[in-house]
Amino acid sequence: MSTDAPIDRQVQILWVIRNWIADHGEGPSIRQIGERVGLSSSSSVAWKPVA
Repeated sequence: MSTDAPIDRQVQILWVIRNWIADHGEGPSIRQIGERVGLSSSSSVAWKPVA
């Protein structure tokens, strides 16, 4: 199991948020973030693993 995958997804989400704010002047919704990074569930975007 690779530990890189969650970091890659986090980077994708960060880029989506930054680009959305640059384009729209406000942050995207959880659903909009999920759509742009290919997640089928908004709970996947909001989920934060416990270290």
